[in-house]
Amino acid sequence: MRLKPVARKSLSDAVFEQLSQEIVHGRMRPGAPLPSERALCDVLRVNRGAVREALKRLSQAGLIAIQHGGGTRVLDFKQTASLDLLNRLLFHHDGTVDLRVARSVMEMRAAMAPDIARLAALRRSPGQVLQLDEVVAAMAAQEHDLLALQVLALQFWDLLTVCSENIAYQLAFNGLRHSYEGMREALVEVMGEELRDLPTYRRIADAVRRRDGEGAGQSAQALMQHGSRGILQLLAALETSTDQEEGEEDEDDDDPRT
Repeated sequence: MRLKPVARKSLSDAVFEQLSQEIVHGRMRPGAPLPSERALCDVLRVNRGAVREALKRLSQAGLIAIQHGGGTRVLDFKQTASLDLLNRLLFHHDGTVDLRVARSVMEMRAAMAPDIARLAALRRSPGQVLQLDEVVAAMAAQEHDLLALQVLALQFWDLLTVCSENIAYQLAFNGLRHSYEGMREALVEVMGEELRDLPTYRRIADAVRRRDGEGAGQSAQALMQHGSRGILQLLAALETSTDQEEGEEDEDDDDPRT
């Protein structure tokens, strides 16, 4: 484990952060026993109250199972955790993006968007139609500013998700948006084709106005293909580059001259 003394105002938050990172990045394996409360207090240099609060949060997050009298064990979070964990998985401990998790985020986004648009068309209110028109008009006014378009596109999809009146989609969208915010600026150029496709945004808004669920879904799917194509190509290229670098490091390690 890579635990270190805590030096933050909220001790329980700091303990939770360190232990959750150990678990989600595989340094504490499923089924492994967690150190005792006393041991954690000694290693992290915090009081038992901070440790207990952190362990409670880890249990609620589906990362550990607390067995009174039987110790605490690490769970397989892929089977027990919820979407709330996604943003924590997205970044390695050094702040770099986990490419496979990023790809999963974009794939889920592309899968959800058409049905969100379809439901929005069937369930929207007249006032929400006007709000969609306002967002599209604002996008047209900022058509040369990708960062501004990115913010407005998030507002567009946020509004569509509210229009869908599907609480599961709304909560999932919140989780995806939180994860997306962490890598938003890094992806703005890659998503340029999608962000600049104002005619498709207009088609979605128009289909929602006409209560054309099928048309809204089809237009949303076409829009997602623009962004997903560029992002998935980027992630594939980065993965290839990472694999090549790791392969070169392995060769250096095997070279008897090094």
